[in-house]
Amino acid sequence: MQQVEIRVKGKLDADWSEWFEGLEITYHGDSETVLSGSLQDQSALYGMLTRLRNLGLALVSVMTTDPENGNRDWVTIDNPD
Repeated sequence: MQQVEIRVKGKLDADWSEWFEGLEITYHGDSETVLSGSLQDQSALYGMLTRLRNLGLALVSVMTTDPENGNRDWVTIDNPD
């Protein structure tokens, strides 16, 4: 399992949590949705990113935490408005 935090532009209703494999849905300000929790592996992360893309949501950032050593990796996406 790996811990993830995925930020997208816009607001998703909390009812989407089950569709996003149980990731917790919270909000950062008025314009970002944060999906956080555990995913099985890298393949599950890519599947999640594909779901977000298919919904047309703009990706803001992705953070993963290595379960073995606790190291965090951030990828911030530059989305021109």
